[in-house]
Amino acid sequence: MDIPQIDFAAAKALYDDKAAVFLDIRDPGSYQAGHVPGAMRLDDSNVHDFLEETDKAAKIVVYCYHGNSSIGAAGFFMEQGFTDVSSLMGGFTNWSAAGGASESTA
Repeated sequence: MDIPQIDFAAAKALYDDKAAVFLDIRDPGSYQAGHVPGAMRLDDSNVHDFLEETDKAAKIVVYCYHGNSSIGAAGFFMEQGFTDVSSLMGGFTNWSAAGGASESTA
């Protein structure tokens, strides 16, 4: 399966237009320290609800730390029937380094 990847500029455009759901699959501490504003932290405790409640046609951008684990997660969502899923190249590390907005809950 070919997993689509999205670069910072394209992801930021989607973010600015509020045109995608951003999913953070990092650990709780990393999410609390900083994440894409409005991103949902997804883990085993809430992934089932997300799968049940989210439109399979929704545009989804998945990110992790460096863009490696999110490739597998994007594949998982594609296997669950989502049709417009991308993995953020370079993950949150790249998002932050490129000047993307960040918020913390700590």
